[in-house]
Amino acid sequence: MTRVEGRFLFRLLLAVGLLPAASAPSALGDEAIDPTAPRSPVSDPAAFASTASKVKFEQRLGSQVPLAAVFQDEEGREVPLASRFGRRPVVLALVFHRCPLLCNQVLTGLTRSLKPLPLRAGVDFDVVTVSIDPKDTPESASKKKAGYLEQYDHPGSESGWSFLTGPKESIDALCQSVGFEYALNPTTEQYAHAAGIVVLTPGGQAAQYFFGIDYAPKEVDAAIRRAADGRVGSKIAALLLLCYDYDSATGKYTLSIVRILRGFGTLTALSLGLYLFLMFRRERRGRIGDGAAPGTDDVAAARAVDGPRI
Repeated sequence: MTRVEGRFLFRLLLAVGLLPAASAPSALGDEAIDPTAPRSPVSDPAAFASTASKVKFEQRLGSQVPLAAVFQDEEGREVPLASRFGRRPVVLALVFHRCPLLCNQVLTGLTRSLKPLPLRAGVDFDVVTVSIDPKDTPESASKKKAGYLEQYDHPGSESGWSFLTGPKESIDALCQSVGFEYALNPTTEQYAHAAGIVVLTPGGQAAQYFFGIDYAPKEVDAAIRRAADGRVGSKIAALLLLCYDYDSATGKYTLSIVRILRGFGTLTALSLGLYLFLMFRRERRGRIGDGAAPGTDDVAAARAVDGPRI
């Protein structure tokens, strides 16, 4: 196998290998799932349709977040949202701490996008992660912060990444201002919500939206720089990933993001496989073409030896 063939095969295997990792819970700062815990009932399809219909993530570019809304920081101190604005652009992530899959994928994707940027959290921009669950506490926020700061791996960024919790009134006011609509399933006590982040200006206006769990670093960098100048970006195509109905006993979603992640992974693997097949076929045709007929120089040489025909 050539080096090129080996590289493509490695990429193909990597794409397939990513699927189990995507479907496994990975929560920095969270407690491990207890398989002996009582099994939580999950919603039926009708309940899913009813709850999921309430989930939206509207792009309200230019809208103002409620700076007077009061939250708690990781130390348990009450702080107005305004304390996180006014100096630099802000990257906002709305999650909840007990979410065992999608929220962690959002924060991991955000960290992965921010890490290689020449801009630094706490210097050029700030990150504000707000829990949509009023039951989340400063203690769980502190654990989350420690885990993602370690993953970000830029010492001195502690003041530039806040994990806030707060009352429902403050949470709802913030979510409504940026078009983030979620719903609580009272049976499972899990939140149905969409995945994405919002870049805001220093004054607190929504400047750019990113959906899903993977954000191109160059685009995030450009959005932060625009927001720093108070400029608002353009709307983008929205493909919403929904987090819904996690079963704490099995560690699985009943109708959720896992299927979507597997679908994207399978599509990637098939695309790589097709590209590899076409490359092999082109190489094979090239070899056959090179050895199929003698060159003109060979024919001329043969005629010179045989002499002219009469």
